Amino acid sequence: MHFLDQAKIYMSSGTGGPGAVAFRREKFIEYGGPDGGNGGKGGDIIIEAVPGLNTLIDFRYTQHFRAPRGKGGAGSNMTGAGGKDLVVRVPVGTQVLSEDKAHLLADFTTAGERRVFLRGGDGGRGNASYKTSTNRAPRQHGTGWPGKEASVWLRLKLLADVGLLGLPNAGKSTFINAVTNAQAKVGAYPFTTVRPQLGVATHNHREIVVADIPGLIAGAADGAGIGDRFLGHIERCRVLLHLIDATGDNPVKAWRTVRNELEIYGAGLIDKPEVIGLNKVDALDASEIKSITAKLKRATKCEIMPLSGAAGTGIDTVLDRLSDAIPMPEQVARDSGVVEGEWSPV
Repeated sequence: MHFLDQAKIYMSSGTGGPGAVAFRREKFIEYGGPDGGNGGKGGDIIIEAVPGLNTLIDFRYTQHFRAPRGKGGAGSNMTGAGGKDLVVRVPVGTQVLSEDKAHLLADFTTAGERRVFLRGGDGGRGNASYKTSTNRAPRQHGTGWPGKEASVWLRLKLLADVGLLGLPNAGKSTFINAVTNAQAKVGAYPFTTVRPQLGVATHNHREIVVADIPGLIAGAADGAGIGDRFLGHIERCRVLLHLIDATGDNPVKAWRTVRNELEIYGAGLIDKPEVIGLNKVDALDASEIKSITAKLKRATKCEIMPLSGAAGTGIDTVLDRLSDAIPMPEQVARDSGVVEGEWSPV
């Protein structure tokens, strides 16, 4: 399945049905009169976040969504049928932005969240509703209120517990393949990963969702390399795992390069909990590992965790550390004050 994290779509709710112009003409009833019913309401456009999706690729082939209009009223004061609501299903983590991308209209972060995004137009009035003491046989009726329309951007920000960071060839894809069910492409050249990857690791009877994004280089915030477009996918991550290539020319510089790009990007990434992993230690001897670890520790003021995604060395220790840094679901709900299943408007 191809990955797509941005899509522009057009949505239009249904127009209300027209009211009816009708009169009673029944045998043995002395007085007739207007009995035209109202038109039905047009269908709503509803956006729903559903589990099991992690791409907006469906919106590449379907960009227009129109809800049906309401049916017209009829005699005997019968109201027309309402138009069926149209549900647009999006992945969890999808944001709805205005056409100019300047305003956030909605943010779907929980599976099952639903929002009536565009309400259908009300049905027009039938002639029975126009009857007055001075107008006993009205022939006017309402044509139905128009629906609403909007062109919006959908932007997906993957929801994950752990976000993988690092320069190209830091071994992120090898790591995510080793600990999760992902099948990321691995190659000995920069930018092997060109789109975000998502995987689920099971550790100590707990599932940890891991997101891998393309590597960052100096100047990514200005568009160098693949740029910083995909950093949005780790904005929602609870902890960052920063992998550094132990065989690189300057591991300390590599760490500072990525941290600088995070600071330039903003969105609070620089303040997220960070676990630093020194990857590819299987290619070095013990003294080299000790020397590099000491330099990184002085520069980062953090614990450095040696590991090798290819050889499987130190992976369990890293997963233990990540598990400790990720709050349990009940703790997240308690801290946020949000009741599970409750939706609060943006």
